[in-house]
Amino acid sequence: MYGEKFKQRKVYSSEVSRPGLILTGYKPYYPHERIQLLGRTEMSYVNSRSSHERDEIFDLICTTETPAIIIARGMPVPRNLVPVAIERGVPILCARSKTSRVVATLTNYLEDKLAERHSKHGVFIEVYGMGVMLVGDSGVGKSETGLELIQRGHRLIADDRVDLYKVDELTLIGEAPEILENLLEIRGLGIIDVMTLFGVSSIRRSKHLELIIELVHDKGHREYERLGYEHQIETILDVNVPKVQVPVKSGRNLAVIIESAAMNFRATQLGHDARRAFDEKLSKLIEKNREA
Repeated sequence: MYGEKFKQRKVYSSEVSRPGLILTGYKPYYPHERIQLLGRTEMSYVNSRSSHERDEIFDLICTTETPAIIIARGMPVPRNLVPVAIERGVPILCARSKTSRVVATLTNYLEDKLAERHSKHGVFIEVYGMGVMLVGDSGVGKSETGLELIQRGHRLIADDRVDLYKVDELTLIGEAPEILENLLEIRGLGIIDVMTLFGVSSIRRSKHLELIIELVHDKGHREYERLGYEHQIETILDVNVPKVQVPVKSGRNLAVIIESAAMNFRATQLGHDARRAFDEKLSKLIEKNREA
């Protein structure tokens, strides 16, 4: 690897470029702002050129805005490239993997790190393998409910602040800010380290957000959905996430209710809809009474 200031280079594009026409001297539309990847095909062409032509090629692909140049398959770095890269401060990296593997791995990594992010107040828990976020007013009991879910064998992803980023048009990934990893705040108790108290199996670094459950103080002045016909959606970064509201009042076991909500949502996704089954039974009963 060449380039002492590699960590200071900034990458703004998640796309990786494999220089093609630029190797022949065609400059228009050359994406100089992307990481440049030289595979076996590119290196074979470069090695077939004369020393003077190689100098011209590396002068074209190596610009002051180029984040880095990666050479795949563990191939040696061309001598003509090193002085140009050093002069313009462009790092040169080597990868042992195949070119296509390097492209896939690097693209996924950059899309993750460069994705637009949105922070949301709540507690993010993995419940039966599902990413469930608890939201609600301050003091409604989100963290306490999260603690009970952890005690019941589920896993904490983030408490208080959840950082969300979009992977594709249908997928949001949530994780904890670095400073809050593994931590849970309980009023009257303070901050606790979940991994220390419950072990490494009680935490997870990130998870796909599949369901939002809003905990609402039940003051007796509001009617809530009883049969589940109304579907609520919350849009985050242009991704629609299903949402349900759960009233909070004395005597309700919120952990059990949230577990049931997660299982019911998963069952609905698999085609087992309790509302539809109820409708069918009701229709049969009405028809039977009508015939009688």
